[in-house]
Amino acid sequence: MVVKDFSEYSGIFIAGHRGMVGSSIKRALLLYGVDESSIITKTHDDLDLKNQEAVANFFLENNIELVILAAAKVGGISANINYPAEFIYDNLMIQSNVIHAAYLNNIKELIFLGSSCIYPRFNDKKLSEDCLLTDSLEKSNEPYAIAKIAGIKMCESYNRQYGTDYRSIMPTNLYGLGDNYHPENSHVIPGLIRRFHEAKKNNFDSVEIWGSGLAKREFLNVDDLAMACMHIIKIKKEDFNELTKGSNLINVGFGSDITIKELAQLISKTIGFEGNLEFNNDKNKDGVPQKLLDSSRLNSSGWFPSIQLKEGLQNTYNDFLHFNP
Repeated sequence: MVVKDFSEYSGIFIAGHRGMVGSSIKRALLLYGVDESSIITKTHDDLDLKNQEAVANFFLENNIELVILAAAKVGGISANINYPAEFIYDNLMIQSNVIHAAYLNNIKELIFLGSSCIYPRFNDKKLSEDCLLTDSLEKSNEPYAIAKIAGIKMCESYNRQYGTDYRSIMPTNLYGLGDNYHPENSHVIPGLIRRFHEAKKNNFDSVEIWGSGLAKREFLNVDDLAMACMHIIKIKKEDFNELTKGSNLINVGFGSDITIKELAQLISKTIGFEGNLEFNNDKNKDGVPQKLLDSSRLNSSGWFPSIQLKEGLQNTYNDFLHFNP
């Protein structure tokens, strides 16, 4: 498979560079030898990606050759249930403004980061890229999923009509350095890390966990995702099209899943909490029963994850302690 060299790019714009995914991608680019002066970033205060005029002006004023669209409104089950309007509006506006501005400024290459929640709720096998739009979505995060599906189809449509090379990467559930540990709006791993840490700190007898604990999830360390992005970017256009069977979509998963109960036990052990785990079935917050990606397309190109869950959780907890001693 023919690959590109990152030295070819004089300007790489990372949208969302301060988030967990964007910051990890920036670290990976530097590891690949990209000069920091070639990496273009803007904070939200300096550039509101929901503002079409501001985004258009930004692209006009900067020499950008590659866009990595990692900016998004994200959150766990609770946040998706409580703020559906923000999840669909913010994400539609961000991705529409950035993708269209890239096209208007003749930027041929773009990476769009999505989510595995784009796939149907019920599936008794691994979720391949071909599963997209074959059945109904999980209701709890449907607005977010629809926005991400729109982003995929926008990239696909621009590729078909204008000959661009806009690639959509669908990672499984992510965790790692720089995660959001908000007590209500976080994803499952950072949420459990905070809960177990506070329980240990305050000598609680037990920790309540939403749902039955039987739902199964696949987890990928964000630094593995960043390295997968580097691998995907380096693939030549014709090879990528062959790999994805002419689509712009490719999954990035770990390859195996774990029940939420097993995950909670592993996090509890990592943190050193010795109390009980109480699963609150009344909260009805299991979400999708199982969600495991088929990453065979990516694996066939030679990429596999390298960070095991136990190691990744310890590193993530160390990161949490750095900011929450």
